[in-house]
Amino acid sequence: MPLTRRLTLGDAVAIGLGSMIGAGVFAVWAPAIGVAGSGILIALAIAAFVAYCNATASAQLAAVHPVAGGTYAYARAEIGPWWGFIAGWCFVIGKIASCAAMAMTFAAYAAPAGWEVPVAVAAVAALATVNCFGVTRTALLTRILVVCSLLGLAIVVATGLLAAPEASPAPLPDATAYGVLQGAGLLFFAFAGYARIATMGEEVVSPERTIPRAIVLALAGAVVVYVLVAITVMTTLGADAATSTAPLADVITAAGWPELAPVVRVAAAAASLGALLALLTGIGRTTLAMAREDDVPRFLAHVDERWQVPRRAEVAIAIIVIGVVLVADLRNAIGFSSFGVLLYYLIANAAAFRQDDSARRYPRALQVLGALGCLVLVNTLPIVASLVGTGVVLLGVAYRMLRLSIASR
Repeated sequence: MPLTRRLTLGDAVAIGLGSMIGAGVFAVWAPAIGVAGSGILIALAIAAFVAYCNATASAQLAAVHPVAGGTYAYARAEIGPWWGFIAGWCFVIGKIASCAAMAMTFAAYAAPAGWEVPVAVAAVAALATVNCFGVTRTALLTRILVVCSLLGLAIVVATGLLAAPEASPAPLPDATAYGVLQGAGLLFFAFAGYARIATMGEEVVSPERTIPRAIVLALAGAVVVYVLVAITVMTTLGADAATSTAPLADVITAAGWPELAPVVRVAAAAASLGALLALLTGIGRTTLAMAREDDVPRFLAHVDERWQVPRRAEVAIAIIVIGVVLVADLRNAIGFSSFGVLLYYLIANAAAFRQDDSARRYPRALQVLGALGCLVLVNTLPIVASLVGTGVVLLGVAYRMLRLSIASR
C-alpha cells in the first residue's frame, strides 16, 4: 500500500531543520572544538560545503524518484540493487546511532542526575508512539519543537555576543589540518538532517518541486544558525568549550545571566526531541522501502491502513534504539553515526553522477566534490567508530549474500 502525500513545503523544511538543529547545536560542539581548535569555523565551512554537495545530489535524485527510502531507492534505480542495499544499510545503522545520541542529549539536559538512561528510553518510546499515529502529527510536533529551539538559541546568541567584548576566554589551541578535517567529519553529523526530507518522498505534495526546495532551504537555515552559535561559543568560552558537557548553558552563565540557564535547557531538550522525532520517522521509511524489496524482513513492509504509517518498522527501530541507549555513550554514537551517513552520501553522489542530462539539475562536478569530501571525512573519524562501522557494514553484506543464496535454491 502506498503512503499518502500530506506534507507541504513548510512541513518538509521544518522536518529538515528539526533533524539538523538538535544534532548540531546541542551535541557536537565540544568534541568538534576539542579536535579542530581555532580552526572550528574552517571545519564548519568544510562540513557545510560537503553537505551542500550531498544535498544537491539528493535533491536531483528525489525529483526523479519521489518515493520512500531516499538513497536506498535512488541507488537501486541508478546503479543497482547491491549499491542500494549498502546505502540503505548505512543509513539505518548510522541513524539508529543518531537517534541514540539525540535521546541521550535530551536526557542530559532534561533528566535529574542518575535518571538519564530511563528518561532517554522514555523519550524514544514516546516519540515512536507519536509517529505511529500519522505523519501530519509528526510534522506539527516538529514545527513546535523547532520554534522552541530557535527561541532558546536566539537568547544564547544575544546574551553571548553582548558579553563577548568583556569576556576573556581561554584561547583555543592552534589548528592542525588533520584536526580541522576530523572536526568537519564530526560536524557533518549535524548537517545530515536534510536526508529526512528525501526519505519521505512518498508523502510530500508535488515532490518534484517541493523536495529540492525544502532540502536547500533547510540546509541554508541550519548553516546560518550554526555559524552564529559557533562564533558565540568561541568568543564567550574559548578553549573551555572543549570540556563542557553543556556549552550553551555555560555561555549563558559566562555572559552573566545564570538565571536564563533553564531556558537553554528547555531549548536543548526541545531541539533534541525534534531531531529524534524526525530521525525515527526517516529510518522507518527507509526500513519500509528495504522491506518491500526483501532486503530486511518482509514483515516490516506493512503500512497501517488507518494511520498510513509503517508501524511495524517504527516499533522495530524504536526497540533497537532503546537497546543502543542502554549500552552506548554520546561521543561514540556521534562518530559511528557520521561513519554510516558519510558512506550513505558517497553512494548518493555516485547515483546522481550516473543520471543522464534530462534529469540533471546540478553540474556533475558537485557530485565529484561531494564524493571526495565524504571519502576524506570518513577517513578522519575516530578509529574505533570506523572499525565498528566497517564491521557492521560487512555484517549487512553477509546477511544479504546469505538471503540471496537461500532464495536461489
